[in-house]
Amino acid sequence: MLAETNWKTVKETSYTLAVLPWGATEAHNYHMPYATDNYQVDHVAERAAEKAWQQGAKLLVLPTIPFGVNTGQMDIHFCMNMLPSTQLAILKDVCEVLVRHGITKLVILNGHGANNFVSLIRELALFYPQLMVVSVNWYQAAPKKGIFELPGDHADEMETSVMMHIAPNLLRPLSEAGDGAHKSFNLDGFREGWAWTQRPWSKVTRDTGSGDPRKATPEKGKLFLENTIENIATFFTGLAKASVDELLKD
Repeated sequence: MLAETNWKTVKETSYTLAVLPWGATEAHNYHMPYATDNYQVDHVAERAAEKAWQQGAKLLVLPTIPFGVNTGQMDIHFCMNMLPSTQLAILKDVCEVLVRHGITKLVILNGHGANNFVSLIRELALFYPQLMVVSVNWYQAAPKKGIFELPGDHADEMETSVMMHIAPNLLRPLSEAGDGAHKSFNLDGFREGWAWTQRPWSKVTRDTGSGDPRKATPEKGKLFLENTIENIATFFTGLAKASVDELLKD
């Protein structure tokens, strides 16, 4: 964890992989804090990096970027927005430092659904061909099926369960949470996933949540995190130890 590490340790260690957690600051229903995405991605990054380090991976976790893309929530009080163009500028500056100090791989560990780094990574490849940049959505790294009962994608049963496990002191009682009811577009293209547009969040939701959180438990959150962290740690280890050529398979 770079934020907790001193220069003596850093200058004597040869790191091959950097991890940049990236979250968001936004409303999460009535019962969870605005920085939910940051607390979650911080936790996953630290625990997965710890496991990977124990397996011999030389990786360095950078401080979390706390603002994400929230252009669909600008009318919801203090949902902090960072434009994709700003994200690209930040990533260029980060990559410049990493390349100068011998890092060959960067994982952007994403904790916010509206952050999409694919097109940014394509552009970075032109400027930093010697740096392999990877995007990982931590919340997709393990199956939800068999753990969670109710579907959702924001302040839902999964996110609430995770926060109950890692930061229960920051949550209000579930009895105060909204039901997370949300609207969907009714054209087939949107429903089937081959058409996309931004959701106007204040029209889609009543309480800023998307998914009913009321069956959440800390035990569910703990189990999901354990599976997720194990998978991401294994990925970190394999990525840190292998060359790009070794990662390619015929």
